[in-house]
Amino acid sequence: MKSGRARHPRTAILLPGFGAGPRSMSVMESFLRRRGHRARDWGLGRNTGDAKHLRTQLQRVVAESIEAHGEPVVLVGWSLGGYIAREYAREHPEEIRRVVTLGSPVIGGPRYTATAGWYRSRGHDLDEIERAIMDRYATPLRVPVTAIYSRRDGVVAWQACIDRWSPHVRHVEVSETHVGLGFAPRVLALVAEELERD
Repeated sequence: MKSGRARHPRTAILLPGFGAGPRSMSVMESFLRRRGHRARDWGLGRNTGDAKHLRTQLQRVVAESIEAHGEPVVLVGWSLGGYIAREYAREHPEEIRRVVTLGSPVIGGPRYTATAGWYRSRGHDLDEIERAIMDRYATPLRVPVTAIYSRRDGVVAWQACIDRWSPHVRHVEVSETHVGLGFAPRVLALVAEELERD
């Protein structure tokens, strides 16, 4: 693995998982900054699970970062944060250099995650959510995506992290649990390398 400071510093916005806030990604933020990248939290507080609303709110944050640094940004999202990152990139490909996801379900929505019961208890139709997610594939992803996933995840079914329809997605398997994806040294190094990838 590469070490030291980045040859090509990137602007990275970090998106936390469902129910989590910016502090959950503070280790990754510090690591990326030490490597020379301009990493920041998404500025939207706790991830409430309302993916559509959060994508809309993210537009202001991305615009501010582009204006400040004069280049497209990298979105790094953990779990649901990664799904939001992918879908934002699908809608605004000109603003995003790359997306990196960590244990993010890209099929089925919450159906194949430990949060399925929470969504059901609040009246969400999981069949409808799954259909809506599949319908979004009609608009292709034009931004490179690196999907980091683990068969030992324990929160998101690893099969739900595999995108078999988008040609610009590269899958990288690791051995960490879902909770460890934001802290494990190997994963942190992988994210840093992906930020530098052309």
